[in-house]
Amino acid sequence: MRRSGILLPVTALPSKYGIGCFSKEAYEFVDFLADAGQSFWQVLPLGATGYGDSPYQSFSTFAGNPYLIDLSDLVEKGWITEKDCSSVKWGKDPEHVDYEKIYKKRLLLLAKAYKNSDVIHTREYKRFVKENAFWLEDFVLFMSLKERNGGQSFVHWEDALRCHKKKAVDKAKKDPFVKEMAEICRFVQYLFFTQWNKLKKYANEKGVKIIGDIPIYVAFDSADTWSHPELFQLDEKGYPLAVAGCPPDYFSATGQLWGNPLYCWENHKASGFEWWIQRLEFIFNMYDVVRIDHFRGFEAYYSIPYGDPTAEFGHWEKGPGYDLFKAMKEKLGEREIIAEDLGFLTPGVKRLVKRCGYPGMKILEFAFDSAEDNDYLPHNYEKNCVVYTGTHDNDTVLGWFKQLKQKDKNFTKEYLGVKSTAQMSWNLIRLALSSVADTAIIPMQDYLELGSEGRINTPSTLGGNWDWRMKKGVATPALAERIRKLSSMYGRCKDL
Repeated sequence: MRRSGILLPVTALPSKYGIGCFSKEAYEFVDFLADAGQSFWQVLPLGATGYGDSPYQSFSTFAGNPYLIDLSDLVEKGWITEKDCSSVKWGKDPEHVDYEKIYKKRLLLLAKAYKNSDVIHTREYKRFVKENAFWLEDFVLFMSLKERNGGQSFVHWEDALRCHKKKAVDKAKKDPFVKEMAEICRFVQYLFFTQWNKLKKYANEKGVKIIGDIPIYVAFDSADTWSHPELFQLDEKGYPLAVAGCPPDYFSATGQLWGNPLYCWENHKASGFEWWIQRLEFIFNMYDVVRIDHFRGFEAYYSIPYGDPTAEFGHWEKGPGYDLFKAMKEKLGEREIIAEDLGFLTPGVKRLVKRCGYPGMKILEFAFDSAEDNDYLPHNYEKNCVVYTGTHDNDTVLGWFKQLKQKDKNFTKEYLGVKSTAQMSWNLIRLALSSVADTAIIPMQDYLELGSEGRINTPSTLGGNWDWRMKKGVATPALAERIRKLSSMYGRCKDL
């Protein structure tokens, strides 16, 4: 099947209260996708974000982001008031998220909703808590202790608690403040997954599947690292021995220093990859298709000495390889997965992707490099791949093309068979849709013909990332019809 979809983070949707969420605008976007004949909505990770507001640095690999909870739904239930919500100045610019205001006010409103609700006594809530106890209890305790410690990373907690000693953990659970905070956190997670599951069900009923995103690594300051130190490369005091990142590449001359703790793969393998299988099963229940970020890290991962200021002096270590995916397939069966196989691809990485059978990614913005015949040019594609104009880490097509060297601009026009640079965004979209790739995913910003002002993330930079939002009213019926016609022309349009 030839299929297509649109990439748009949930946070980038327009909404009343400062950030895109599971509000009516999300349902309207699903309607837009259906009208446009699209099969997929690809979102970024939906986890609870921490430092830098990156969805790839979450406080938990399982927990949902409280910012995405629709406050209007809570107003309708009578748990908070419209005045509570509208009295907050969520930010002056509707096209950008003001994360500081969201951080300071959103959780206070959710705590008020908890106090005004009796949902924790319902059968549905109790079932949710029981079914998710394997991750939920560690997470709510972790977040409650963070609150008690002024938001500090767990490495700054008292020694016994930092190292997750049983006596210290059991004692902390009895603290009245911690107990109340933990209950609020459970309530918030219940709201998140209740609203998300409702939205996903609506999308599926409209014929739209959700492509989710699972980061390969977890954040250092996370419930996962704190509660399962044996699964990571940590010293006896709980500090990383080495951290994750990428060597110098297209994005950065000094590499990318992500700072995530690396896995102790020996312990994972000894357990039959139990934690990974739990994680993957959970994420497969959240999404219809899963994009696994930094897939090459399973074949070999880049290890950077802890404390290094850049990623320049790391080295490669052997990953778990096919053993992990063999165990997953035995336990969970075959699942729809997209392998994010970008970056430095060795023969070993290519063999792993091929053995797994998962489609890899092709990025058109990587294709037009001084007329070189590289793997990202469409005439080199195999059908089993997913083509993008760009991803959340790239500039928009218009922003990218504007900064190309002149010889690369000339080659791009020659390859596309055009003389003018007008409609460059749509020209690259047409190239993606017309390719032999089974699936084509286009960032919404490229359909909207935005320049660099629509960029979501610039790797290896802090500040100004993850905050772009789509203007209200730009996803018009006329645009949906244009997308439908082009998708239909190239055999990708699903039936109404």
